[in-house]
Order: sequence, then C-alpha cells, then structure tokens
Amino acid sequence: MLLGGEPFGEDVLMWWNFVGRSHEEIAEARAQWAAGERFGAVRDAGAPLAAPPLPPGTLRPGGATR
Repeated sequence: MLLGGEPFGEDVLMWWNFVGRSHEEIAEARAQWAAGERFGAVRDAGAPLAAPPLPPGTLRPGGATR
C-alpha cells in the first residue's frame, strides 16, 4: 500500500498494528485490542492474533524506547 498526502503536523508512533501520537495511546489501543473492543471483528477468520507485549520503557517516534 502506498499512502500520500500532507505530512502530519506532529510525530506519530507506529508499533505492531497500531499508530498513535504517544506511548499512552499505543498502550490503550493494545489493551482495547486484547479486550476485543474498538476494532471490530472479521467474520470466519478465527481468533485474532494476540498483540505482543510492549517493549520495556516508553515508545518514542522513530522506533526508540526510553
């Protein structure tokens, strides 16, 4: 897939299947995914993949943790 357009006005984080503006947003999305909330379901696809644990530290733009 190729996406284009104006750059975001702020840095974003990408981790596993999630995109957010902060470590907290990514952690919240992971928790919602694990609880089966927010993201819907795909019929006849079986159980969704389990999200891996977050890496130690705080996620930062560019893949770094601190």
